[in-house]
Amino acid sequence: MAYWLVKSEPDVFGWNQQVANGVEPWTGVRNAMAANNLKAMKQGDLSFFYHSNIGKEIVGVVRVVREAYPDPTDETGRWVCVDVQTVSGFAKPVTLAEIKADPEFAELALVRMSRLSVMAVSEPHWKKLAKMGGWKKPK
Repeated sequence: MAYWLVKSEPDVFGWNQQVANGVEPWTGVRNAMAANNLKAMKQGDLSFFYHSNIGKEIVGVVRVVREAYPDPTDETGRWVCVDVQTVSGFAKPVTLAEIKADPEFAELALVRMSRLSVMAVSEPHWKKLAKMGGWKKPK
């Protein structure tokens, strides 16, 4: 299993909408590196759900339930999306400020490439961020 982080602007599509929808296609990614990350996602992989611009915090976890397929919002046919399913929210959101304050996260893509909207997360970083947010994988 691989671990990821996907970003969304909460005033456009936020965690509460993800929870209400249950399963949602992760559409609208128009960056080659982020799209390559979508293509690398496998069914069952977990991803942090991050509120960008407003809040700047990890608020929950989603699971990939459908691997990359053509993004229906893309008229060019160039871009892909995946479907993600709500797993559960964080007990306490983990802010970007908290992450940047911890030197252990210096190599985290969220710190190094702050504009990237879909990124890989190493297992050690995943475990530490999940712990910081009070998140435990459901049985």
